[in-house]
Amino acid sequence: MAKGRCMKCKKEVEIKDEKETVMKNGMKAVKGCCPDCGTKVFRILGKK
Repeated sequence: MAKGRCMKCKKEVEIKDEKETVMKNGMKAVKGCCPDCGTKVFRILGKK
């Protein structure tokens, strides 16, 4: 599981229901939600 920063909880959390996506500029990212509050969490992984 990937970790990301929840802006509402203001802490690092494990991303729940994560889905890897590719942004318009070709960089990979992970989208999901915070397990504590349900807010959307987004983390950029890079071009690798």
